[in-house]
Amino acid sequence: MTVMLALDEVSRVAFATSMDRQWTLSSWPCPMRYPPLSFQGKLYMVYTASTSCGKNNVHQVLQIDPPVQDRDGQGVVRALQPPKLIATVPEHKLVYPYGLVECGSEILVLGHNDWFGSQILVCKLSDIMLQRFIPMKSIGGSILFIDERSISVSSKVLPTVKGDSVVYIHSGHPYLAQYHLGSGSLSTAIDNCSLYGRMPGPSSLVHHVFSCCIRNQWSRGLIFRRNAEDWQYEEQVQ
Repeated sequence: MTVMLALDEVSRVAFATSMDRQWTLSSWPCPMRYPPLSFQGKLYMVYTASTSCGKNNVHQVLQIDPPVQDRDGQGVVRALQPPKLIATVPEHKLVYPYGLVECGSEILVLGHNDWFGSQILVCKLSDIMLQRFIPMKSIGGSILFIDERSISVSSKVLPTVKGDSVVYIHSGHPYLAQYHLGSGSLSTAIDNCSLYGRMPGPSSLVHHVFSCCIRNQWSRGLIFRRNAEDWQYEEQVQ
């Protein structure tokens, strides 16, 4: 058995097998601007490559395979090969990527297709690899939560959030929003009583799930919340 870890602090990938006593770091730096995704024994991540002045940026989807046997001066060792480019997305197709998420048996690419963060685009990675950019209107009734990392949840366990929606912190006037992929509508993901988490009102189940997207929250067993003075909430969502 081999375990791979993407280490944000050192921008490297580490691996170890069940026979190893220490971790081995990759010899190459790993882009960590967007959270990586572990899927079927491989790591996937999004990297935005800057182009020359006047040209649009290109978003790249990279794949990191498990370590393979290699030879050096001391014999046979295991080493990680550099990330492999498997897909590209031009900026005019996806303005700002959020990263990747596993939903069912598919890897989905998430992002905004405008700078205002009001429209969310979700596409299958398998389609993008074929240069087909088809926005998804349905994700089988699931709900996507996106922040530091992204997770997929069945709408059956969250009846207060519409299926085929994406829950995220809307910028500008920050609030926890749900964007419905089918209709393109934007609304609050929680009611006014639960807006600020445990203070002054109770936490909703949405807060608990969203906490799993924020590392310094779920790693310490904390529930996501914002103090009232941190939020600027609009009664009417345009």
